[in-house]
Amino acid sequence: MARTFAYVGCRTTRERHARGTGIAVYEVSPAGAWQLQQTLEPLVNPTFLALDRRRGALYTVHGDGDAVSAFRIEPQTGRLSVLNSQPCAGRNPVHLDFTRDGNALAIAGYASGTATLIPLAQDGSLQRAQAPVTFNGEPGSHRVEQVSSHPHYIARYVTRRFDTDWHIVPDKGLDTVFAVRWLEGGRAIVQAARTREGAGPRHAAFHPGLPLVYVVNELDSTVTTWSFDPVTGELEALHTVSTIPPNHHAFTRAAGIVVSSDGRGLYVTNRGHDTIATFQIDLSTGLPRDVHWVSTGGHCPRFLCIAPDARTLYVANENSHTIAQFELDAHTHQPVATGRLVKTGSPVSIVFGITED
Repeated sequence: MARTFAYVGCRTTRERHARGTGIAVYEVSPAGAWQLQQTLEPLVNPTFLALDRRRGALYTVHGDGDAVSAFRIEPQTGRLSVLNSQPCAGRNPVHLDFTRDGNALAIAGYASGTATLIPLAQDGSLQRAQAPVTFNGEPGSHRVEQVSSHPHYIARYVTRRFDTDWHIVPDKGLDTVFAVRWLEGGRAIVQAARTREGAGPRHAAFHPGLPLVYVVNELDSTVTTWSFDPVTGELEALHTVSTIPPNHHAFTRAAGIVVSSDGRGLYVTNRGHDTIATFQIDLSTGLPRDVHWVSTGGHCPRFLCIAPDARTLYVANENSHTIAQFELDAHTHQPVATGRLVKTGSPVSIVFGITED
């Protein structure tokens, strides 16, 4: 019988006004109830997570620091034990993903403006980081948040239709979306595409069938749809739409983004407005339209994701220390709050693992 586990990353430091202590492990019942199994602590800012099913390992970057850690997953219980940690050759690592062959992790270094590969041993442990790729370009117009390169995301471009070795890297500081492909020997090919001035590209999501990349822009609270050539890595901006209502003028910042598995719904979180902006995706063009807003039931929704069942959406409300559960309506694709809240300190990411008894 399959068992589903949720792993929750969090912030832990006083500088972040955080209440988290480490990675929380929950078992998720078929009915959607979460039961805490373990909190692996103390850990410093285990923020974004990546799960390697082949090796039975979980990885985390340590936000605001300079390290990455690996953990073994106990197959029956889902519980974690420490494998090792390594410096990531960059400062403030904020996101990570696997290379196409699964033998290395790509790490985005926000403060250092870098992307780094860390090879993985057969047992899942981390080896020494390779020389980082440094991003260059003209900083954006924001005097505080765009003084230099700030890559915020580094997901490999893989969909139902395409399986590539390109990594999509939105750079908030340079108002640029990069595509990076590593070659043998650690050398990299880098493609660059400029966004609107002051947009602050943050995270990305991919259409499951069309060669499209959706990038959420943090600073101006928009989503840009980009065409992507999976062979050359070239990006072209097609369309930009706001994630907030036209009459909202208070402080807000866009954050997380996800696309439904059927390619019909696009979801973005707004921190400040504290909503999920839900777009219908046009079936022929892939462009988002008909936006509606739903309250996240908390404050500062930094992250959202869709569960393995493809019907349940979760939002991590960092400042209200809750994870809110929503069901996705099969016809309208709108998220409907179930009323279920998981209380946990300063959550900022969630990944799911499934084991067989």
